[in-house]
Amino acid sequence: MPEPPAAFAGVGPDALSYVHVDDLAAVRGFVGTRAQALGLAPDRIARLLIAVSELATNTLRHTTGGGRVWVFAEPGFVVCDVADGGPAREFGREMPAADALSGRGLAIVERMCDDVSTATGPEGTLVRLRLRL
Repeated sequence: MPEPPAAFAGVGPDALSYVHVDDLAAVRGFVGTRAQALGLAPDRIARLLIAVSELATNTLRHTTGGGRVWVFAEPGFVVCDVADGGPAREFGREMPAADALSGRGLAIVERMCDDVSTATGPEGTLVRLRLRL
């Protein structure tokens, strides 16, 4: 699986693993606290939390083994990587019709963030979310 920058790949204050639906509140708290500490504005934090919640929920619904999130800074951006053992994600899709029962999650993720990219390897998929400071 693609890894985030080496400085953030280990266990520490910049990474959090999740395996159960009960962990989603901790994921949101972790991401929000880190994003605030890195200088992201409150309205931008709210957008990031929506995107991360969608991805983490998809991990728990559609893959096994849980996932991991990293939050760090790049010049001018807060970055959040979400990785799991699942298959590639398809981005660039239209928003499903209002009466569709599912399928909005990844479309919402793209609309909440300034940049979304993904990489898939033999061990899973990493989705990188970037929001401008």
